[in-house]
Amino acid sequence: MEIRTAIRSDLEGIVRLLADDELGVSREQFETPLPQTYVDAFSAIEQQTGNALLVAVDNAEVIGCLQLTFIPGLARLGMTRALIEGVRVDKNNRGKGIGEALFRYAIDAAKVHGCGLVQLTTDKQRKDAHRFYERLGFVSSHEGMKLSL
Repeated sequence: MEIRTAIRSDLEGIVRLLADDELGVSREQFETPLPQTYVDAFSAIEQQTGNALLVAVDNAEVIGCLQLTFIPGLARLGMTRALIEGVRVDKNNRGKGIGEALFRYAIDAAKVHGCGLVQLTTDKQRKDAHRFYERLGFVSSHEGMKLSL
C-alpha cells in the first residue's frame, strides 16, 4: 500500500469512497463520467497552497482518502492548525490499518508544516469513527455547528 497526494486519475476512486457510505450515498453522485463539479473541486484543491487530498492506494486502486488543509490563524499566538475532513476507507478494507496509516501520514505532514494541532469534524452518527479517532488520541473537546447554504 502507498499513501500519497492524490492525482487526477484518483478522482473517480475518491468519489466512489465518498458515495459508498451511509451518509454519502444521499449527498454524493458517483457516476461515469463524474459530474464536472468534482473535477472543478479537485482542480481548486490542487491549486490551493496548503490543501491536499491524500489517498491510500493498493494495486492501483484507491482504498482510502482524506482531505488535509493547513489553516494559518492569529489565535493561539498565530498557530497554524491542520484540518482533516472527508475521511473514508473502502468497506472491504477496514480493520487493516489503512485509516491509521492515512492519519499518521497526515499528522506527520502537519508537524512538518509547523502546525500546533490537528482538528477534524465528524458526524454525530458515526460512532465507529468516533472510537477510531479517540484511539488515535483525538479528544472531543468542542461542539461543532454547520449552516447549510
